[in-house]
Amino acid sequence: MSNLKIIIFNWRDIKNPAAGGAEVFTHEVAKRLIQKGHEVTIFTSEFPGCQKEETIDGVKIIRHGGKYTVYLKAREYYKKYFITEKFDIVIDEINTVPFFTPKFVNRGEKVIALIHQLAREYWLYETPFPVKYVGYYILEDGWLKNYVEIPTITVSNSTETDLKALGFKQVYKVSEGINFEPLDAVPEKEEEPTIIYLGRLTRAKRPDHAIKAYKLVKRQVPNAKLWIVGDGYMRKNLEKMTIEGVKFFGKVSEQEKIKLLSRAWVLVNPSVREGFGLNIIEANACGTPAIVYNVPGLRDSVINGKTGLLVENGNIEKFAEVLITILEDESLLKTLSQNSLRYSKNFRWDKAAQKFGNILEKIAA
Repeated sequence: MSNLKIIIFNWRDIKNPAAGGAEVFTHEVAKRLIQKGHEVTIFTSEFPGCQKEETIDGVKIIRHGGKYTVYLKAREYYKKYFITEKFDIVIDEINTVPFFTPKFVNRGEKVIALIHQLAREYWLYETPFPVKYVGYYILEDGWLKNYVEIPTITVSNSTETDLKALGFKQVYKVSEGINFEPLDAVPEKEEEPTIIYLGRLTRAKRPDHAIKAYKLVKRQVPNAKLWIVGDGYMRKNLEKMTIEGVKFFGKVSEQEKIKLLSRAWVLVNPSVREGFGLNIIEANACGTPAIVYNVPGLRDSVINGKTGLLVENGNIEKFAEVLITILEDESLLKTLSQNSLRYSKNFRWDKAAQKFGNILEKIAA
């Protein structure tokens, strides 16, 4: 098949300070599609100090509008410029708010939705009253109904199930990858039992649950440590509730992240939901298993009892209990560490991009 000309509408790009796993997925796949001969443009929002246009790894980035206005700017830009570009594929990447491309893309392009996860509980954690309840009970389902006939790509079984429950007819799943090679063997760990939290410090990620659970762990494992890696608006409040043994690293380089994941005994992820839980596979690639809540996305990235452990959602006491078990049971920790390292070798961006590209070619045919 001939090479495709692709435009992706997404609220953030890989350089945005607030970029997360969805942006990593988009960029890693996009740059590999370019290596295969396709052409990829991402239209996204601006951020302080950004360039309006630049090319990263062959991916053309166009930035207009902010967090809330990028959706309107996308429609305006399409009508003014993109309408003459003759794109083959338009990808509407939905992170809570869609771009509503089916309502304005009208030059014969094939529209595809890319949905990593439904917002669901995020409305309740990250938006003010009364928006949180309007979004949770009305807006999201109403918005997504516009896409039930649109071919849709997602990254986990959980989101696929959610979408099909909403009436989506054509859903494809593409697994995630990681940005570095898994280690050859489980590395030497910290002397003291060390727990690591890696992620944004926001309400929906529930880093406060990691600290509360750690406080309970500390009663039985007094030499335990907790590393918190990442940044966000909750940091100051989290620092106020910490105790001895907790260390904040802020946002770190890729090299430092791998080093910390390799030295830690176990990763914790108490998020309300995820698209997949990329940080879990990154930890696994460093020989570090994960303890997570049994929620959409996280239950997809952990094989319970083999590469980590699932805990009842929101149960901090049980979370601490499971942490104590894994920190005190050397044999269990060793088994989970070895299993998780082996499991991580299944996740490759080349594999993800190949499948993603095959889906695009099939839809464009």
